[in-house]
Amino acid sequence: MRKSWVLCVLMGALAWGQAAPSGPPTQSSPAAGAGAMNGQAEETEKDASASVPPSAPVITIDGVCDTPAKTTTGAAAKPATATKTAAAGCKTVITKAQFDAMANNLAPNITPQLKKQLASVLPRLMAMADEAKKRGLENTPQYKERVKFNRMQILAQELQQRMQEQAAKVPEADIDKYYKDHPEMFEQASVERVFVPRMKQIEPEKLQDEKETKAGDQQQKEAAEKAKQEDGEKAMTKLADDLRARAAAGEDFLKLQKEAFEAAGMKIESPTVTLPNIRRSGLPPAHAAVFDLKPGEVSQVISDSGGHYIYKVVSKNPMTLDQAKTEIQGKLQSERMKDEMDKLNNSFKVETNEAYFGPGGANPSAPRPMRPRPGMPPAPGASAPQAQPPAAKPQ
Repeated sequence: MRKSWVLCVLMGALAWGQAAPSGPPTQSSPAAGAGAMNGQAEETEKDASASVPPSAPVITIDGVCDTPAKTTTGAAAKPATATKTAAAGCKTVITKAQFDAMANNLAPNITPQLKKQLASVLPRLMAMADEAKKRGLENTPQYKERVKFNRMQILAQELQQRMQEQAAKVPEADIDKYYKDHPEMFEQASVERVFVPRMKQIEPEKLQDEKETKAGDQQQKEAAEKAKQEDGEKAMTKLADDLRARAAAGEDFLKLQKEAFEAAGMKIESPTVTLPNIRRSGLPPAHAAVFDLKPGEVSQVISDSGGHYIYKVVSKNPMTLDQAKTEIQGKLQSERMKDEMDKLNNSFKVETNEAYFGPGGANPSAPRPMRPRPGMPPAPGASAPQAQPPAAKPQ
């Protein structure tokens, strides 16, 4: 999140710089862009920067005097050395240590290319800030209100970051306990599945004939279509029962699947029948009962809006604790973070003036997570296209 924020700032400043009257360009190597695009060149840059001592100047800006910033402890820091003489005017010198501290605070593990972008923008930002101070803009009410709000945003982001870091410290004992308490969540099975479409496809030539038929009114046509559809659905339901009996008798699932598609008039290739290492969460909820079967057993016909399904359990191989550890940690981390945010949100109450905000007032919104965290894989929807069964992803 920090890196994306830095990029927005950099790109915004660069865009302003391109729109504003151009000043003297910052001196840089003409091959800088090409070097950033080349991994080998970037590695060379890393090695080269490592050889630069911390006290060495990396950016020198003539004509700008920067005011010393303050550290988090309140003590005055010296982000840059500013000197002023009657002849030379202001000069700001930024050392490697000062620039690295700034860059890493904005975006930890910042890349060499992003450092270059920051270095290209920073002088202009400092010059503009210096000019703004000379004009007294930092004393305007607008500036003070923006600083106040930005400060709240930064502090909130810092708090959320700390909370994320603490939530990530999931005790090993909690992971072990979750694994033992939820064995069904880590079941895996290799199965075979036959999918029988819910109804037959209407052949194109028959459909054309019906379009050209002029006898009968619209209601009769609709009734005829409905009857034809119902007959097709009944035929496919009966076929599913027959195929289930043959599957239980040991017939090959691939052969049965091809027959199902041929009977339905499907002109596309039949789906695969082999689903290795699937999880309960990898099947629609109505199909999860398959995991109650023993290896070699065949399920009853499972029907839904997409069609009919027949499963056979080939083998079962539960995930080990080591295999499930990352997933469990991600889930518990999300729960711990949610608990902390709930505790914070419940620590205050809000009243708003409906005369000002309108009916309902202004309800506080929950903060968005800083980054996606791994969790349990979502189950696909129970509904499926008529031509294909719902996908089951190997877990």
